Amino acid sequence: MNTLNEVSELAAAYDLVVIGAGPAGMAAATLAAGAGVSCLLVDENPAPGGQIYRGIGSTPLTERRLLGEEYWKGAEIASAFAGSAASYLPQATVWQLSPERELGISRGGRTRMIRATRVIMATGALERPFPIPGWTLPGVMTAGAAQILLKTAGVAVSGKVVLAGTGPLLWLIAAQYLAAGKRFDAILDTTPKGSWRKALSELPRFLASPYLRKGLRLMATVRGSARVISGVTALAAEGSDHLTQVRYTVAGRESVIDADHLLLHQGVVPNINMASASGCAIDWDDEQLAFVPRVDAWGATSVGGIAIAGDGAGIAGAEAAAERGRLAALDALAALGRITPEEKARRAAPIRAIVARYDRGRAFLDRLYRPAEQFRVATDATVACRCEEVTGGQIRDVVANLNVLGPNQLKSFLRCGMGPCQGRLCGLTVTETIARTRGVDPAEVGYYRLRAPVKPITLAELATLEHSEAEIKTVARG
Repeated sequence: MNTLNEVSELAAAYDLVVIGAGPAGMAAATLAAGAGVSCLLVDENPAPGGQIYRGIGSTPLTERRLLGEEYWKGAEIASAFAGSAASYLPQATVWQLSPERELGISRGGRTRMIRATRVIMATGALERPFPIPGWTLPGVMTAGAAQILLKTAGVAVSGKVVLAGTGPLLWLIAAQYLAAGKRFDAILDTTPKGSWRKALSELPRFLASPYLRKGLRLMATVRGSARVISGVTALAAEGSDHLTQVRYTVAGRESVIDADHLLLHQGVVPNINMASASGCAIDWDDEQLAFVPRVDAWGATSVGGIAIAGDGAGIAGAEAAAERGRLAALDALAALGRITPEEKARRAAPIRAIVARYDRGRAFLDRLYRPAEQFRVATDATVACRCEEVTGGQIRDVVANLNVLGPNQLKSFLRCGMGPCQGRLCGLTVTETIARTRGVDPAEVGYYRLRAPVKPITLAELATLEHSEAEIKTVARG
């Protein structure tokens, strides 16, 4: 790969721009560059890997068992990308992708506008919001953030640690921490007890998927080494200036445990902000309880020339993400005239077979680990929008008394979604809170209407644009 250090080194245009250096992005860029197209991969992190393979080339945890063999699969993908002819711009932010495929990219305080014939977004997933009382206290963090510390710096949170939530990643993070010699004072499992019955119809397909053996191994490891409390139906973080204890309820009985750190996780959802801001159609997926971009079998969106690969198009896991990146790259190569439709179909066939193996178990996992409603919708006194410090009660009052129909109208009254995170930490909470208050489906409520810049950008960065004053004003307005 050709690593770039400044936006001034970017070409004015590329055949293909890939956004995000996780498994989908690396795989897509490697395949496309191998066919001779001019390909640029842009990523915010200092090195390739994304979230699941973060630090794959630089982690201080070189003992393979600590992070597990699944993590080290990323080394092969990263190595292939490193040996490719793709250009790579790390530590850079894509803050605009227009429907005409004009991209605004910033790095080191300077910004540049470039164009692409095709774009593949591989922006991955976000952890689902977990709005419990006290979740804004110092000492409370997402389990994914704790995993980043472990992968990139070999550092684990210390003191009395409680892990709480549900989902496959919860068990993976727990196993990684235990393998690193850390302990949990408790693991509070919030998986609803009735979930097994709801997932039972998908069990035969799950048994034929690669997830079964991995999942059983992780759960056996964790349950054999940590105190796991199942059936948790209520959860709260407590303390004045810092977390001091966690209050939880099981079978109607309330208990308290001392804690210095609370790690929260209840699954991941597609990161749709850039897709939405680019004009791509999004839909509510009731299985994954999230909004997902509308894509075809190749990852193509409703906007011509823009595709989405990996978990940004629907959660399927790291292995499937890499294959979906390759499918999107094949489609881009065909559109660019580098391969025929027949070659595209031929090369896609074995890739689709791999994706199908992982798809077999997805519905079972979605139903089994479907987060309980009380952990998705903020209570009256609980902060729903962290940036603007808006509570669930404030949202309900405005919806009920001012006939607010959706999150975009809500912005006018409470500024939800207008802070630095641009709705990433509150979008689903706000949508579901409005939906429950109105008594309608989240699909009817909708999501925030997003526009560029999708990430914060300073006026100083805008001032470095080599465009006319009128063009800069247009970019600033989004």
